[in-house]
Amino acid sequence: MTDADGHFSKRVAERYDDAQGPQFQKEVIEQTADLLAELAGDGRALELGIGTGRIALPLARRGVPVHGIDMSRAMVDRMRAKPGGEQIGVSIGDFAATRVDTTAEGPFSLVYLVFNTIMNLASQEAQVACFRNAAEHLAPGGCFVVEVLVPELRKIPAGQNIVPFRTGPREWAYTVYDTVTQDATCHYIEIAEDGHGEARTIPFRYVWPSELDLMAQLAGLRLRDRWDGWTRLPFTEDSAQHVSVWEKPIS
Repeated sequence: MTDADGHFSKRVAERYDDAQGPQFQKEVIEQTADLLAELAGDGRALELGIGTGRIALPLARRGVPVHGIDMSRAMVDRMRAKPGGEQIGVSIGDFAATRVDTTAEGPFSLVYLVFNTIMNLASQEAQVACFRNAAEHLAPGGCFVVEVLVPELRKIPAGQNIVPFRTGPREWAYTVYDTVTQDATCHYIEIAEDGHGEARTIPFRYVWPSELDLMAQLAGLRLRDRWDGWTRLPFTEDSAQHVSVWEKPIS
């Protein structure tokens, strides 16, 4: 990783919003923004890994003041080019450690981290630090929300460590798992029409719901809700992802 914007370079930022996954569908975005607006109430929201504003912009349109933290200036530039993007404050830096000055406007009522972004922190230490950073930004009674997949270890046959998750005539993507370190390195391969190829590798660290609960406890937060997704369906043993809400105690 040599780009100043980390794994989310200008080239990635230019194509990010073209993704076809469910997280980019209008209905899912609206459900996400609705739930987050409800949790924010009359307060402010802080997005960790704000990116191109996929969630921050619709949340701001609901009347919630939003600030973001992101390491990639290229991703933030894409958000700035969208209607309303210039009005969202952004701090450039590592969202596990970067602090936003709350002296003037006070702490946030909501901090949130969506679309598996907690896994971009590729060590347990960084993930623990992220929870502490979120808690420090929250007002008493405020919530920290994380959307993340449930580790897909059921998909790994005995003796293998690779799970493909995208295949096509010109595009492949797969994850290499290390169940000792909880490393989940994703490899992306794309072939252009002229035959030239591009390969990217991004390290992730998968994390279990119970492990996240312990990180929250270390940060002084307590679990309030856990759902299968933004529709608030119950979280079960068959859920492939979860949306979890931890609360900062009032006293």
